[in-house]
Amino acid sequence: MTRSRLLAVVGITITLVILGAVVRNQIKVNQGRQARAALREQRHPVVPQPTALVQQREALFALLRPVSLSNCQLERFGEEHDGGYLMCGNLLGGVQSGYSYGIGGYDKWGCDTSRKLDVKVHQYDCFNTTRPRCWGGDTLFHEECVGSREDVVDGRVFDTIEHHVASNGDSGRHIVLKMDVEGAEWDSLLSVPEASMGRVDQMAVEFHWSEDDEFRWVHDEKHLRVIERLKQFFEVGHIHFNNASCIGDLAPFPSSAYEVLFVNKRLAVVDRGLPKGGPHPLDAPNNPALPDCQATSR
Repeated sequence: MTRSRLLAVVGITITLVILGAVVRNQIKVNQGRQARAALREQRHPVVPQPTALVQQREALFALLRPVSLSNCQLERFGEEHDGGYLMCGNLLGGVQSGYSYGIGGYDKWGCDTSRKLDVKVHQYDCFNTTRPRCWGGDTLFHEECVGSREDVVDGRVFDTIEHHVASNGDSGRHIVLKMDVEGAEWDSLLSVPEASMGRVDQMAVEFHWSEDDEFRWVHDEKHLRVIERLKQFFEVGHIHFNNASCIGDLAPFPSSAYEVLFVNKRLAVVDRGLPKGGPHPLDAPNNPALPDCQATSR
């Protein structure tokens, strides 16, 4: 066999090996996705929902449809995946202080916000008291949680957004806020006075649905009241569904957790002639190892 033919055979063999590895990897990834989907289905079997409950969810979903803001340039603050939130980066110039609720030992959102806006960001968590580091930023960690009132539960301190802002000397100042507190957001936001709402320039909140022991999703009329109240002060600028919580029996919601950007109406310029905001190129799955489940229409 000539040298050229030998090299050709070797090249073909290497190509086949590579292609075989690629195919096997694709099969492995696909099998993994199917296994994870089956596991989620086993943990959260699809349960038929009463018509009235579905209608309530549809009403909530409609309230959360984003509008098109002609003056908003979305920018990602925080982690590449879970912990990252899209905000109107060009509308944060008036912010004087930041508040980050629900840390879990890391808070790139707070660090990004502090460095980019040159403001102090107050971080709150009473369950995981690991203090995140922020090189080049000004962050202050508080071993407290947010709630609807002052309270101490199992040795953990809870207080309201209003009290936190006042105790930090930020009353009357413009703030930006992020909240991911696993269901405590509903009561916490409902307790904020109207005057304080007007001073929140932007707010990124991850909302959560709760579930009972029989895998039935609990709908609280409070959910509608909270969003209706927030929309008195804010426009919904963006929504992203957490793919780590994809579920099949919560339609029209594709997930039991979703991140919403609220932009204060005194800043937002709504363009009714533009299509409503949908998935954005800066969006990223919270868990890159799982299939995504964004809503197909807004």
